Amino acid sequence: MDYFDYKDGQLFCEDVPVDRIADEVGTPAYVYSAATLRLHYRRIVEAFAKLDTLVCFSVKSLSNVHILKLLTAENAGFDIVSGGELRRVAQAGGDMAKVVFAGVGKTDAELQAAISADIAYFNVESEAEFENLSRLAAEAGATVRAALRVNPDVDPKTHRYTTTGKKENKFGVDIERAERFFETYGHDANTRLSAIHFHLGSPIFSPQPYVEAIGKALRLIDSLKAGGFEINALNIGGGFAADYKNESSPSAADYASEIVPLVEGRGLRLILEPGRQIAANSGVLLTRVVYVKDGFDRKFIISDAAMTDLIRPAMYGGEHFVWPAASEEPPQRSADYAPDGTALADVVGGVCESADFLAKDRMLPQVARGDLLAVFTAGAYGFAQSSQFNSRPRAAEVLVEGDKFRIIRRRETYDDLIGPEMDV
Repeated sequence: MDYFDYKDGQLFCEDVPVDRIADEVGTPAYVYSAATLRLHYRRIVEAFAKLDTLVCFSVKSLSNVHILKLLTAENAGFDIVSGGELRRVAQAGGDMAKVVFAGVGKTDAELQAAISADIAYFNVESEAEFENLSRLAAEAGATVRAALRVNPDVDPKTHRYTTTGKKENKFGVDIERAERFFETYGHDANTRLSAIHFHLGSPIFSPQPYVEAIGKALRLIDSLKAGGFEINALNIGGGFAADYKNESSPSAADYASEIVPLVEGRGLRLILEPGRQIAANSGVLLTRVVYVKDGFDRKFIISDAAMTDLIRPAMYGGEHFVWPAASEEPPQRSADYAPDGTALADVVGGVCESADFLAKDRMLPQVARGDLLAVFTAGAYGFAQSSQFNSRPRAAEVLVEGDKFRIIRRRETYDDLIGPEMDV
């Protein structure tokens, strides 16, 4: 699952006790395990090794340049959704020939930068975008490659805010419209439309939605090939689930066992865009208890981390296991874990919103001011979605490798908060 373990009553990240990190770096802080990132990336590569597969890490899930450098060293590709993410990949030394660019609102400046970088594919999401991309490519004297993003109208059974493959959706075009799209744009001189892309949403806790969507995509590809169009790649997006609880999600091999037989022998390159399954269990959020407050039927554990540091619980109802970094018994990572000596509590932050919580309705041991808590499975969509709401400086990020750790993003200061306002 990961390289976070309790040893002699203390939580370790690889070979480093996390209380040492908190003492030196302060809290809140995101702590990432390099070994865990490599483990989950390699598991996906190995699971799909039978196919010509390009694994493009989803930069939006964990975008720190130092993390991207680590994955670049693993020969990863990258899935980007903005010009800023393109810049991050370039800064990390990423191979632009392994970059795919999705998103419904790509601006001219973003498209021009990606054209200049000669990325692998633009995942095109509308007729208007295709026409604009073709115009900009012509102006640059370039020929670019594009995949049409289709919505296969498959319900992945995930949160409504992270479902992206239904028929009526802001992303892509419905699958019935795809053939007309190719008839109109499939022979464009500046943008070669030669791949099909879909993304169903995240997290998806079963291979079956992929099986259904791939079946529809392959029927579309067969029809397009019969019509004289060359299709050489199928991008099935991301969405593979991560273990927010112990062994709660399929493994990379479980997904591959259902997906590989469908694509094998088709002469297609398979492109994957995983983020969560690689990054989620690679990180914990460390936070200290500021106050403990008695409520009507529970305690409120008020921490120095808040929804500004981890918004998933407030936005998606995401459940992260939370436990003290000092614990005599290694805990079972599950929201319903309730050993003897625990009491009902909410872990909340100091932001002026009732939605500001990290965990609700949890059975937690007694804690006191200054105690260190760990919020697990926080590597994906943790720091990446953090904000400065309430003028709270953003947390530090730390990378652990073996028995060493280093800061990979310093903690923001009050000067960082107001700096852009002073430069005008």
